[in-house]
Parts: sequence; C-alpha cells; structure tokens
Amino acid sequence: MPKEGITPRAQDYSQWYLDIVRNADLADYAEVVRGCIVYKPTGYALWEAIQRGLDDRIKATGHV
Repeated sequence: MPKEGITPRAQDYSQWYLDIVRNADLADYAEVVRGCIVYKPTGYALWEAIQRGLDDRIKATGHV
C-alpha cells in the first residue's frame, strides 16, 4: 500500500523520485531562482558519498 503523498513507483517513476526526495527532506526548490534545487545537509552528504564511491571505482579501473 503506497504511503500518503508518495506516488507509486510503477505509476510515475519521476514523480515517485521527487516525492521521496521531498518527504525525506533531502532537497528543496529554491524560492529565488526558478528551477534551482537546493540540497539540504543530509542530501548533500549522500551526494558526496555517491561521488566518493564512484571516484574510487573509476580510479580502481585505471580510468583517472
């Protein structure tokens, strides 16, 4: 059963992703700059962890 306010993933993947990010309080839309997303501290920490992981994998294969 879908949680209230979250679009089912099978119904609309893009909206589901946006709903998850909003409900997890990872990012928000900027009020001043239209179309700009502001990452909150937890969201930015996740982004940095993803970057580190990808960087390690790229370097491990010799693609520096």
